[in-house]
Amino acid sequence: MAHQPPAPPLLALRGVSKRFGAVQALADVELEIHAGEVIALVGDNGAGKSTLVKVIAGVEPADAGTLEWQGRPVHLGRPHDAQHLGIATVYQDLALCDNLDVVGNVFLGREIRRVGVLNEVEMERRTRDLLATLAIRVPDVRRPVASLSGGQRQTVAISRALLGEPRLVLLDEPTASLGIEQTAHVLDLVERLRDRGLGVLLISHNMGDVKAVADWVAVLRLGRNNGFFDVTTTSQEQIVSSITGASDNAVTRRKEEL
Repeated sequence: MAHQPPAPPLLALRGVSKRFGAVQALADVELEIHAGEVIALVGDNGAGKSTLVKVIAGVEPADAGTLEWQGRPVHLGRPHDAQHLGIATVYQDLALCDNLDVVGNVFLGREIRRVGVLNEVEMERRTRDLLATLAIRVPDVRRPVASLSGGQRQTVAISRALLGEPRLVLLDEPTASLGIEQTAHVLDLVERLRDRGLGVLLISHNMGDVKAVADWVAVLRLGRNNGFFDVTTTSQEQIVSSITGASDNAVTRRKEEL
């Protein structure tokens, strides 16, 4: 039987660079994200993580380099371009409307109308179905999100991102302001996204979270690649050394696929 070549990555960055005036935010960054895997993007403050997320999300187009979606070059010049491909982003500030209920936030900007009137019944049904599919527990989908816990608000924001059935989800510090139990719920959700075959790029400062759910860790330092590690075979100390610069240019490569 002929050996099937490996599927191309969902998203690949080839030599991506981004400059803001005199500041070189990203320089020749390489990154691959495959379906059904979680890549943790880590680095110290100012390493370029947020800029890289904005490049992928179409908010800040790259100055140089190539972005490939399932093996073909694409141009992400605006957020709509990324969304059209199937890339969803959940930013750290969540961008939720506190005065709206869960249904209103999930469908914000994508409201379903029937004869010019909001179809509240259908939006509520779809919201309940979506939350059930992701095993997300929210006390009441008609409760204003201002009354929800931090973990519940985070899951509402992720649910909204999944409404368009994306292939790749970018999560920017999803557990930064959460307690232990709430963090566990969000990490469980990340694992469910992977189990459903989605690619996940997880930006995090928390090494415990990274070791818990990530398959690979990509390290940025001063806007450049400074390591790509298999979580199962790499110690936390090695990753931290790469982040701080104690092992500059300790770039490791993805294992060759059989």
